This record gives sequence, C-alpha cells and structure tokens, in this order.
Amino acid sequence: MNNRPVIGGAVVLLALGAGVAAYVLHVRHAGRNVVGSPTVEFHPARTPKPPLQQAGAITWPTYGRGAARLRTVDGVGLRPPFRRVWTWHGGALLEFPPVVADGRLFLSTFDGRFYALDARTGRALWRWNSNRCGWASPAIAGALVIQTFIGRRCALDVPGADGEVVAFDRRTGAIRWRRTIGPTESSPLVADGLVYVGDWSGRVTALDVHTGVTRWAFRTGGAVKSSAALAGGRIFIGSYDGHVYALHARTGRLVWRASSQPRLGSHGSFYSTPTAEYDRVYIGSTDGKVYSFGAETGRLRWSRSTGSYVYASPAVWRQLVLVGSYDHVFYAFDAATGAVRWSFPANDRISGAASVIDGVVYFSTFAHRTYALAAATGRLLWTWPDGEYSPVVTDGRRLYLTGRGRIYALTTAR
Repeated sequence: MNNRPVIGGAVVLLALGAGVAAYVLHVRHAGRNVVGSPTVEFHPARTPKPPLQQAGAITWPTYGRGAARLRTVDGVGLRPPFRRVWTWHGGALLEFPPVVADGRLFLSTFDGRFYALDARTGRALWRWNSNRCGWASPAIAGALVIQTFIGRRCALDVPGADGEVVAFDRRTGAIRWRRTIGPTESSPLVADGLVYVGDWSGRVTALDVHTGVTRWAFRTGGAVKSSAALAGGRIFIGSYDGHVYALHARTGRLVWRASSQPRLGSHGSFYSTPTAEYDRVYIGSTDGKVYSFGAETGRLRWSRSTGSYVYASPAVWRQLVLVGSYDHVFYAFDAATGAVRWSFPANDRISGAASVIDGVVYFSTFAHRTYALAAATGRLLWTWPDGEYSPVVTDGRRLYLTGRGRIYALTTAR
C-alpha cells in the first residue's frame, strides 16, 4: 500500500495549521495595546493653555467648540447642581448639539428642521425645513451659519444618494448659498475662508465660505462620516476604510495616512471625529480602541482597547483624553501614554462626545441619562434624567443640555 498521498496530505494540513497559527499570533500582536511615550511627538508646552474665560458671554461656534475639537472651556463659573431656566421641545431626535453665538442657539433636528433659538427664552426666532435629515451640528462663519443635511429618508440606514451644505444668514435665516454633495453627516468646520466637510462617497471637500464653490476635494477609500479637525495647517479626518487622513488645509494634498490595527484580516472604521492637541491626534474606532497618532508623522503613538465600539469623539483636557465606549464605561486616558487614569461605569452604551466645562466632564448614554463627573478624578457630581448623544455646550451664562428631543437651558443653582 502506498502511504505517500496520506503523508503528503498530513504535511499540507500541518503547514496550513502552522500558517493559521502564525497568522493568528501576528494579528493578536498587531492588535495589542501600544504604550505611548511621554516625550515622542508629545509637546504639551507648545500648546499654551487658553486663558480662563471671564464671566459672561462666550461662543461655542462649532461641534467641539474649536477647530481642534477639544470640547473644553474653563472659568465660566457654571458647575452642578443646576436649575432649569427653560425647555425647548424639538419634536424629534436631537442627535447633535447646537452651536451658540451672540445670544442664539442654532441646531437641526433629526428630521431636518433647522432652528435659531433665543438663548434667553428658548423661543424659536426662525426655522427652515430642509426636507432632508439633519445628522450634524452647524458651524458659525461670521454672519453665516452653515449646516449639512443628509438624504430625505431618515428612517433608513441609507437615507439617500446625495446631501447638501446650506449657508444661512444667521440673523434672518435667509439662504446665502446651497451646495449638493454626497450624503453627509459631517459637522462642518470653518477656518480661513474655507468650509470642510466629508461625505459617504468618501470625499473630503473644502468649499469657499462666501460662495460654496469647491476649492479642493480629496477622495478616501471609504465613507466619511467623521468631521474634520484642524491644527498646524492640517486637516485630520477619519474614514470607514480604516484610515485617518492628514491633508494640507489649503490644498487638500495628502500629508499622511494612518490605519487602525488589524483584527482578523480587517481594520476598524473611524466614525469618531478626531481631536488634535499636544502634537497628537486622538480618535476612537469601531474596533473598540482609542488611538493616538503623531500629528506630524501619522505614526501610531499609543492604542488602548475598551470592551466595545468607540463611536464617541474624545475631549482633551489637561493631558487627559476623555471618551466613552459601547462597553458602558467612560474613560480618562493619559494623553501621552494611553494609560487609564480613571474609569466610570455608566448605565448603558456611550456614543456621543463629551464636553468639559469648568473641570466637569459631561456625557450621555443610550439609557437617556446625562452624567457630570469631576474630570480630574471621575467622581460623580450630578446626573440629569435625559440625554442620548453629545449633551452639553455653553455660552458662559447658561449650560445648554441636549436631551433626546429637548434642549434644556440650565444655570447653577443658588
């Protein structure tokens, strides 16, 4: 009897088994947590701390407050507990928070109605119905307020084949220009005369802020549901192709492209909006990790696993990266190394970005509760029985908390 075919088959199976084992080990190694350096591409001294705000009016002009999307402000004198001043009923889900400037709030409802509200009373000053879906925060651009709208079928996973960017006169609500792009849930960023947005076709586009004319466009390898952050003359944005891109802000030229760590032959996607600080870029991924990349090089500086998806966008405050996960936990990571400084178990999944106001970090969960924690320690200070995504912005006079379908104006209880 000839045993050579049997022996040969066994050798092939052993080789295949060894190959699979080697691949699994490689993927596990590639997907490991990476510990960061406190000195390599980490320069907190180069980013001066903003001065404490004087009591009184400030602006919150874009998603994340500033171009770097830090989501923080200190010194406004608003700390829990709070009392309610007014409540505005939106009549639909509010997935993204408003922006605030000059005594007005601007926001879109999930079903595409766009409002200007009086910050003192919550009364609607004007409104516009897009007949689309509103899945983003607007941005203030001088006398304009600019909002993105996605397709017309809000209840569907794919709401339509196109989207729109609309620039309004923020005093009257008159439309100054409109531009059709791919389906977009990207919160616009305005800087140096340009409006930056991403869309589901994979494009990142820079539009002229005064006319809506395209100044440049860059195509990624997947849908762009993230919003752009800006620092050092570069745009940073995530894509569903598993990469974060750094683009020259004036030209759209690719500077670098970084990726999430491989997991069983695939990469996590980036819905999270990046935050740029300390010469680093911080972003969450659907692979359950939070990543830190060097802003100059795009090299991975640290990664840290949570227990589930990280759709939320990080807030950065005093060398802490503050972000929630679908694993029901809110984390404070060391901005240099990725070490967990503290964590807080919440009552459900966390999808929206946090804000830090006067050293208090606010976030909401899918169980419709908003938490306020001491940002330095994670100690629970206060809760509110509403909220779902990104909960809190301020104008320095009041805190505006976004519930599931309401906006609450709050002030410190006396």
